[in-house]
Amino acid sequence: MNESSPTPLVPVPMGAAIVPPLPKATEGVRPLRLSLILPTYTESENIEAIVGKLTALLDPTLPNAYELIVVDDDSPDKTWEVALALSDRYPQLRVMRRQSERGLSTAVIRGWQVARGEVLGVIDADLQHPPEVLLKMIAEIEEGADLVVASRHIEGGGVSDWSFIRRFLSRGAQVLGLILLPGVVGRVSDPMSGYFMVRRSAIAHREMNPIGYKILIEVLGRGEIGDVAEVGYVFQERSVGESKVTWRQYVDYIGHLIRLRTSRWPIVRFFCFCAVGFSGVFVDMAVLYLLSDPSTLGWGLTRSKAIAAEIAIINNFLWNDAWTFADMSQKQKGWRKRFKRLLKFNSVCLLGLVLNILLLNLLFNQFGLNRYLANLIAIAAVTLWNFWLNLKLSWRVTEVEPE
Repeated sequence: MNESSPTPLVPVPMGAAIVPPLPKATEGVRPLRLSLILPTYTESENIEAIVGKLTALLDPTLPNAYELIVVDDDSPDKTWEVALALSDRYPQLRVMRRQSERGLSTAVIRGWQVARGEVLGVIDADLQHPPEVLLKMIAEIEEGADLVVASRHIEGGGVSDWSFIRRFLSRGAQVLGLILLPGVVGRVSDPMSGYFMVRRSAIAHREMNPIGYKILIEVLGRGEIGDVAEVGYVFQERSVGESKVTWRQYVDYIGHLIRLRTSRWPIVRFFCFCAVGFSGVFVDMAVLYLLSDPSTLGWGLTRSKAIAAEIAIINNFLWNDAWTFADMSQKQKGWRKRFKRLLKFNSVCLLGLVLNILLLNLLFNQFGLNRYLANLIAIAAVTLWNFWLNLKLSWRVTEVEPE
């Protein structure tokens, strides 16, 4: 062990969930290669067995270069006390007792915040994650991977005795993740895995904000992850204690996906787009009145509405070009390029109008929704469609003036 070993009982970090960079080496204290977090709650019957297995594996592989950190959520069975009593026998072991926070994901981050390793990892303390897989994961890190995930869904992986419902929910959660966050969840075969290692440098200084039990998608979504490797493992059933898997885990997982998805959505720009669209409603109504009302020009309703809609579209384009997408339009100066943006914006809006009508009819005629509720849903859906398509098409920088 290091010449100056830290106390076995470590304080709980407070404040933002930000993993610090690797602590600087000081006299008598060498940097560690691996810090492995064991988040626990009512695991007093398993903790001695898992610590014994891990040290037997890691002592010859990383001699004096690793630590195990048990982060316990103040278990009623005193798991933290049982772990602390083991520290005399296992000097690599450190223990954190959390009394004001709960949750596996935050427990992992709090453990990483006090860790001293170049590589940060997590493993369940209930022996459902086979410890021997760690050696394969360490080998992948040594080969240059930034993140190594133990997966149940590749060759060599599987589950020992899951019900059909649990298998269905696990796969369904993966598919949902691929739909909402394809660029994040699609990088691994088992996004709900709680058994992985990551280089500290890939997540240092980045604020984490996980929900519930699944922290891997937070690491993938917010970290600077380059190479990803996977190793197969067979998820074991518990021999001691009760499983903590509940329906709430899946609800939290969905909430986590949505939070990560919306964090990548340009919220401020979207609200500007909606405000401009709201102004277009008044322009449309005012022009329609001026053209069609018997007290004014008295034109036909269809012709008046078509003209009013086009003027409202031009109004919306000018405001969006000058405000919502101003940073992008500045890169495409000139009347010719502005006219091209107008044509694309017009086409997107007209397509949105067609989609609005189709969706309105589908919700009203096929699903029997109230006509006004159906129209509101159609408007909301088409607003999202118009914004995203205009962001990716109408104001996309396609020409840059040479310097």
